[in-house]
Amino acid sequence: MSLTRLLSMITRTGTMTEPVADAPIEIREGFVPPACLRGSAQVRHVDAGSCNGCEIELGAAFGPVYDAERFGARLVASPRHADVVTVAGVVTQNMVEPLLNTIDATPNPRVIISIGDCTRGCGVFAGSYAVAGSVDDFAEVDVHVTGCPPAPEAIIAALRAVTRR
Repeated sequence: MSLTRLLSMITRTGTMTEPVADAPIEIREGFVPPACLRGSAQVRHVDAGSCNGCEIELGAAFGPVYDAERFGARLVASPRHADVVTVAGVVTQNMVEPLLNTIDATPNPRVIISIGDCTRGCGVFAGSYAVAGSVDDFAEVDVHVTGCPPAPEAIIAALRAVTRR
């Protein structure tokens, strides 16, 4: 296929992303997104001990099909650059300190989003010797994305609730 033909195909097709859909999320009572996050939020993700189902959906949410960046959310590597901390999975014994360090390193005002049912009540991992507790036990969660695993639309809805886009 020639480059000219490829470019004409891209021009004809246009941008192909999933349409915006509202999904069920839980927002903490009294939570108001900080005004400085309106339109744009830098996101640091922490896997506190999940089965990776939520990470796959988070990857899909930031991938080309759902494209969370069109709503102003962008993944960053350092918590010092982040406005939002997303957490997936139960908090294991080995992840208590790294999770708290990440949250402490994120400058205020910050927003904490928990992704997946395991972040509340520990799901199927409840009672395991390796589990220290749910995310709610260690931090005040502002937005909770329900589902096991949650759909990419729900993750984007949570990010849109923060950026108000």
